[in-house]
Amino acid sequence: MNTRHLVDPEVLPIIELLPVSDMTRASLPEARLTASESMVAMFDPALVPQRRTVPGHDGAPDVAVLVFDPATSDAIRPAVLHIHGGGMVIGSADMARIGMPSLALALGALVVSVDYRLAPDTPFPGPQNDNFAALAWLFDQAAALRVDPARIVVMGESAGGGLAAALAVMARDRGLPPLAGQVLTYPMLDHRTGGDRDPWRNRHTGEFIWTRERNQFGWDALRGDYALDDGRIGWFSPARAADLAGLAPAYIATGALDLFLDEDLDYARRLADAGVPVEMHVYPGAIHAFDMIAGSRVGRQSRRDLVGGVARLLGVTPAT
Repeated sequence: MNTRHLVDPEVLPIIELLPVSDMTRASLPEARLTASESMVAMFDPALVPQRRTVPGHDGAPDVAVLVFDPATSDAIRPAVLHIHGGGMVIGSADMARIGMPSLALALGALVVSVDYRLAPDTPFPGPQNDNFAALAWLFDQAAALRVDPARIVVMGESAGGGLAAALAVMARDRGLPPLAGQVLTYPMLDHRTGGDRDPWRNRHTGEFIWTRERNQFGWDALRGDYALDDGRIGWFSPARAADLAGLAPAYIATGALDLFLDEDLDYARRLADAGVPVEMHVYPGAIHAFDMIAGSRVGRQSRRDLVGGVARLLGVTPAT
């Protein structure tokens, strides 16, 4: 497979910035450190977050969160619960320092980013329960945070997008108040992708950044000893949820060359079939993490679409 000629030329630099290497349990500590160090230069200083802790779910350890508060004069404002990416195995809430300050300011919204525990150190359902704990806290503390509980969306990129989708399913199943939306950027939804039971096998996706091999490593790390044999399978792998009815309206974006293209398109189709409103974007020439090249035309377009989509879900007019 060689798809480099299909990649938008303005996006090509991301391939050198995030080169593909073997990912193993032994290499994870170095990969986590490298990812953390590479993000620092991209932090947006427009809004400095406050670090807080929230009670863990059902006796689990407390969960750290970063709170981006635009300090609006509105008596009550919407909120975004953000879940970072990293293939389930790397990353931290600090990754939210790249794009969330500008989003919070544009929407006048409180943004809370979750520092969930990572696999394989904490396999399923630990990371999912950490995100659920943060969402439950946000609903519980809505009045103190000046948040409108009817205008809360969950949001994430890559693995964070998959975890946001899982959280939307968990919130429905566990009876939390309805979400205003789920915002999924190239979400990691189907544990089969890249493996022997991959239903897609698209010949033109997944060559760069996040490959089939990396994807299977991430899912295997998250799975632990979970047997995929009970009703929680949609919490683990949202694409495998049997019933999508009653979920929050969805905004989904992905690249035409992203490994997750097919599973994301299928999830959007299934949501629509279940009566869930869906806004779906596919960007030509875009590979995984393409939007990190923020100055590219496709990066700028995806950001405009994202801000507009979240604004519609929250019922606000974004600042220009």
